[in-house]
Amino acid sequence: MNFKDKFSNSERRVNMDDPDMSQQLSVYLEEWLPAEREVIITCIGTDRSTGDAFGPLIGSMLEDQLLETFKVYGTLENPLHALNLHEQLEQIHRLHPRPFILAIDACLGKSSSVGCVSLGKGTISPGAALKKDLPPVGDVHISGMVNVSGFMEYVVLQNTRLHIVMKMAAQVAAAIRLTDQQRFSKRAAAPAYPTMVFPIKKQQPL
Repeated sequence: MNFKDKFSNSERRVNMDDPDMSQQLSVYLEEWLPAEREVIITCIGTDRSTGDAFGPLIGSMLEDQLLETFKVYGTLENPLHALNLHEQLEQIHRLHPRPFILAIDACLGKSSSVGCVSLGKGTISPGAALKKDLPPVGDVHISGMVNVSGFMEYVVLQNTRLHIVMKMAAQVAAAIRLTDQQRFSKRAAAPAYPTMVFPIKKQQPL
């Protein structure tokens, strides 16, 4: 759970009430993600808190989708949270040399921004809203604004409406599936390297 009191001009922002939210977020993702690299998605959070379940919900929604260009870490069954984040990030770097990481986490902010999802460049700081010291994560990140900040954040997370978290998570998962399909289609359509054919010299008669 990170904290966001304002959005920067460089971020891409969509709202869960926009009927085209998933399509628009997919366009932004395809624009920002490297076309030829496998992208590692880290869905950060815990199933023990309604508000902080945003990331693991997305991970579980994607778990059985057979994604072609993404690898997902963090689900409701196997969450990526404060107690194992260091260890899991080390494992990711062991298994995936030079990983390009898309970090997903819930965040708290202004009441007017609840229901917004932002795509930003650079890392996020998981646990910042709860004053936890965790490593920054991500080359790019998705933050889902699930509730307001400013007072008793832990209680706020526990009392976040499940409807909001579920709706945002489903739309982000749909955007990632669309992005994966587009990335895979472009790879399949890319021309293969031509086969080099070398002429064979005829043997001169003795």
